[in-house]
Amino acid sequence: MDEKIISIEGITFDDVLVVPNYSEIKREEIDISVNLSSRLRLNIPFISSPMDTVTTGKMAIALGKLGGLGVIHRNMSIEKQAEEVIEAKKEVPFVAAAVGTGRDLSDRLQVLTRAGLDIVVIDSAHGFSKMVVEATNFIAEKYKNLLVISGNVATAAGAKALIEAGAFAVRVGMGPGSICSTRIVAGIGVPQITAIMETVKVAKNYGISIIADGGIRSSGDIVKALAAGADAVMVGSLFAGCQEAPGKVVLYKNKKYKSYRGMGSISAMKEGSAARYGQEYRVGQEKKLIAEGVEGLVPYKGSLETVVNQLTGGVRSGMYYAGVKTIRELGEKTRFIRVTPASQIESYPHDILVK
Repeated sequence: MDEKIISIEGITFDDVLVVPNYSEIKREEIDISVNLSSRLRLNIPFISSPMDTVTTGKMAIALGKLGGLGVIHRNMSIEKQAEEVIEAKKEVPFVAAAVGTGRDLSDRLQVLTRAGLDIVVIDSAHGFSKMVVEATNFIAEKYKNLLVISGNVATAAGAKALIEAGAFAVRVGMGPGSICSTRIVAGIGVPQITAIMETVKVAKNYGISIIADGGIRSSGDIVKALAAGADAVMVGSLFAGCQEAPGKVVLYKNKKYKSYRGMGSISAMKEGSAARYGQEYRVGQEKKLIAEGVEGLVPYKGSLETVVNQLTGGVRSGMYYAGVKTIRELGEKTRFIRVTPASQIESYPHDILVK
């Protein structure tokens, strides 16, 4: 029998820094585009999360025009989601939308494909499961014109199962999100840098892309995710405060905020996302739901373009210091150094009163 405790130590973003390399490149020479498949190229490696406080058609259009990809959430009726796809398709060449593995999967796919869907994202908290593997295979076999992104997983075995089922890209992340409480509630997960590195080992053998999903708080975290081998990152909280995200701006203590909630929060599960967590909701039975997420407020940040410009600038800076011109080189030619708690403190502005 294998050892009960895995010998490797799980690490996440704050546990490491990317070691700088000799550089001869100029910032303007850096290319942050990525080919997620032979049929899908993004000018920036950012994908917005299919959360109901992050991505509807408006966000998908805005991010698509900036070179990324927005995934329209599924916490709505089939007809409403199709309308969002149709509107987005008028403005951007590629449109992605999320589906679940429940009873409405076939009907939702039929309607969304008629609406012009290009990329389907199988949205589950536990991608290494019979239902998700079967759904991935079903879509890959029946809807050959669709590109299938599947997940979420956090292990090499999970990634392999979805790749062999037909996914062209795999979402990696179990519990790292700012509004996710799966690791606390269920005691399950793998620290994100380790999860990325383990799944990349398998994905590269198949020529399949890895999308790091969750825990991204800054451009520095994006650089670390890409250095760990991810091809792109999925972003939630950083985009939830943008004007293109769903929801109204609220004023709290004289500051502007927007609402943001995990799809595992009770309120989100009551509106349709319970199946994502292997649960079922019936009206009046919310006490039986087990929350794996929270809800709250994030600072209002203005336009998505402003936020994306800051993030892409930070990624370019990281690549400049690492001496690499492409995202592929960032994943292949860099090393991490482990840092101590004191080093983490040192990394942030300190010993001054920040204005």
